Amino acid sequence: MKTTYKLAWAIIPLSVSINLYADQQIQDDLIVVGSACIGQDCVNGENFSFDTLRLKENNLRIKFQDTSSSGSFPTNDWQLTANDSANGGLNKFSIDDVDSGRTPFTIMAGAKNNSLFVASSGRIGVGTSTPVVPLHVVDGNTPAMRLEQDGSSGFSAQTWDVAGNETNFFIRDVTNGSKLPFKIKPGAPSNSVFIDVDGDIGLGTASPSAKLHINSLDTNSPLVPTMLIRNTDATSPTRLSLELEAQNTSAISFLRKTNGKNWWVHNYQDSINFDERESQGIEFSVDANGNGYFKGNITAGGTINGSSSRETKNNINLINGDNILKLIANLDIYSWSYIQDAGKIIHIGPMAEEFFETFSVGVDNKHISPTDTSGISLAAIKALMNKVESQNEKIEKLENSLIKLQQAKP
Repeated sequence: MKTTYKLAWAIIPLSVSINLYADQQIQDDLIVVGSACIGQDCVNGENFSFDTLRLKENNLRIKFQDTSSSGSFPTNDWQLTANDSANGGLNKFSIDDVDSGRTPFTIMAGAKNNSLFVASSGRIGVGTSTPVVPLHVVDGNTPAMRLEQDGSSGFSAQTWDVAGNETNFFIRDVTNGSKLPFKIKPGAPSNSVFIDVDGDIGLGTASPSAKLHINSLDTNSPLVPTMLIRNTDATSPTRLSLELEAQNTSAISFLRKTNGKNWWVHNYQDSINFDERESQGIEFSVDANGNGYFKGNITAGGTINGSSSRETKNNINLINGDNILKLIANLDIYSWSYIQDAGKIIHIGPMAEEFFETFSVGVDNKHISPTDTSGISLAAIKALMNKVESQNEKIEKLENSLIKLQQAKP
């Protein structure tokens, strides 16, 4: 009996020392006081250092497999993956959406510190652990954000970059030759470009009062323009630089703040008009036929040339100068002043009503054309010259007759 007991006790330790490969199912909580290593390459005496849980083998995965099967409970499976399984694969850490076969999140080995940092405030840092705004991007050379439409939804591919550096903030059209259609230079003043809630655009102002409001505090030379429209294309002889379009009248206002004078240039009634708003009526106007109207005087530093070529005329008839002289004899000539001149400037001439009634020339009985007055004057002068020549001939004949009579006396 003693021998039998000794043999049994000898066999039990031997059997316990053999490696057990059968699955272990623990029906209660598992509490490990210390560290745990899971994986085919874990060894006895594993040096855990500060690791509490270590996964150790050549294919490392942690899978979250949801077994929900009733109602509308979520069932999607997720997985944490360390490195690709294939030879030459990526050294990376990923979160995989197992059910959809997608990998929405990946960190590549060697990624810089703070490549993605979420602060306690919820701010996100890219390249920084101290984000000061909701999204804070830091880089040593031109931090940027790329917006890329890749064509996967059926739309044409297009890529934009939004970036900034010590030279400028810019938007880059990567697809079309990396052109830079928009730039802001460092140090640009506040409200350089301001778009109000009603769509008004302010340049230099945060309170635009028009669709485009330019506010300038420029102290440079007064010859430096506030707005410059320049076309550098020398191939076209004519280029439209500015167009004003409206359903009715388009106008430009020139307001001088020091005295309140406000001039409008507008196209009311199909004419181009210059209108000083405080006075009644339009000061200067040119219609579509080139006819001009001046409310006041015209002063020229040189000659005023009017077209008078035969090529511009019809209904051409010779004038009877003698009739002109008779009509002039019945036309009264006055000295007078325009009401707007307040008697300070004196003129000489007929009244338009009488002039029109006498000669029936000109546009109406309220205006006199300098062409008509000069033409009538020339016709009258020519008629007078003819009369003078005729009188001279008569005088010459009388003088000759008188000489003959004197010579005939004994």
